[in-house]
Amino acid sequence: MRHRRNTTKLKRTASHRKSLLANLACSLIEHGRIRTTFGKAKALRPVAEKLVTQAKRNDLHSRRLAIAFLRQKEAVSKLFAEVAPAAAARQGGYCRITKLGQRMTDSAPMAIIEWVDLPTAETDEVVEAPAAEEAKPAKKAAKKKVAEKTEEAAKTEEPAAAE
Repeated sequence: MRHRRNTTKLKRTASHRKSLLANLACSLIEHGRIRTTFGKAKALRPVAEKLVTQAKRNDLHSRRLAIAFLRQKEAVSKLFAEVAPAAAARQGGYCRITKLGQRMTDSAPMAIIEWVDLPTAETDEVVEAPAAEEAKPAKKAAKKKVAEKTEEAAKTEEPAAAE
């Protein structure tokens, strides 16, 4: 029986799931905010919050445990230097999950997971790809610019060739 077994399997083996969560945690630490599916964000939140709780202790053993899980020393140093001090006054709840809606390709529910206390710059906003209708005029304008540049290049080459 699976009483009180709350691991979200995400349709992956245990080793694949552990690697996925470690990579997502590294990306969250590095960027401060990531856009992923809602299920992965819900699975990542307890992992990320446990890492912050470890980092708040700020001793050698907790640093070694974080390195053993994340396997990226740059992410661990940023976790201990920036993320943990920003969450020092908070007792828990270091992450925020915001639902975004459905992904266009496969209708998967999407979400943004981010740190609550870590300030994110305005330039770190998630940029959506333009819709298909909006992309067509942009492509036509780009083709037109390329055609104009090639015409100008051809005009400048003709007098040089004539001399």
